[in-house]
Amino acid sequence: MNDTGTKQVATTKILISDLTVRFSSEQTLVVALDRISLSVAENEFVCVMGPSGCGKTTLLNTIAGIVQPTLGDVRIGDSPVRGPGPDRAMVFQEDAVFPWMTVEDNIGYSLRMRGRSRSEIEEVVSRYVSLVGLSDFRKAWPRQLSGGMKKRVDLARGYAAEPEVLLMDEPFGALDIMTKERLQEELYKLWLVAPRTVIFITHDLEEALFLGDRVILMSPRPGRIDTEYQPHFPSQRDMSLKTTPEFVRFAKELRAALQAQQFRTNNKSASSR
Repeated sequence: MNDTGTKQVATTKILISDLTVRFSSEQTLVVALDRISLSVAENEFVCVMGPSGCGKTTLLNTIAGIVQPTLGDVRIGDSPVRGPGPDRAMVFQEDAVFPWMTVEDNIGYSLRMRGRSRSEIEEVVSRYVSLVGLSDFRKAWPRQLSGGMKKRVDLARGYAAEPEVLLMDEPFGALDIMTKERLQEELYKLWLVAPRTVIFITHDLEEALFLGDRVILMSPRPGRIDTEYQPHFPSQRDMSLKTTPEFVRFAKELRAALQAQQFRTNNKSASSR
């Protein structure tokens, strides 16, 4: 609600309509995604979960413009996605920092490629190196950083590219639990300060519930949207949220849905033998 009591209508940033993606070779045809329709509001944080092989990464790559739809349509704002563009940035599970560049040079890379002035680059880099807590390491080389610090560089570089949409493919999947939870908090705080439309893929249901405005559960291949969850947790949050009764209730519900998916998959495999 705004100050006058009028309900504000969210602007759609990503619109996916009847999206189907098939991969074929001489021997096989794989339907990775089947008739997916999804609307994501501007500055909404959406987490996507599902069993391995359900098409989560294919969905992300289609939004990125790396994979082309077989059928259907993906739009960013009013524009159809025809390929990669500067309005989208990706953060992967693997460290993507350039080992021959310092922290500040990594973060400012995309801005240099776009011909921004030195003063503009300095301003943006200083902002994000501070927001991810690396001000004391801006001159450091990647070999001098821990895994969690490298991931902060990835996040800062993604943000510094000034995209409208951030696409994240299990960015914390390879980290230990303590580092992962610390970065979950830091990413969420960064998103509150500098909102972006985020699609975040994860296998960690607690991570999905902690970060997401919505959690999308996909079905086993062919990938379809199975269920959506919208927890409505407070906007100011830390790890203590995970111990609250409401969070535990949602986690149980989501875990039960994942187990039911696995049960159906196992029965289907057994009946086909």
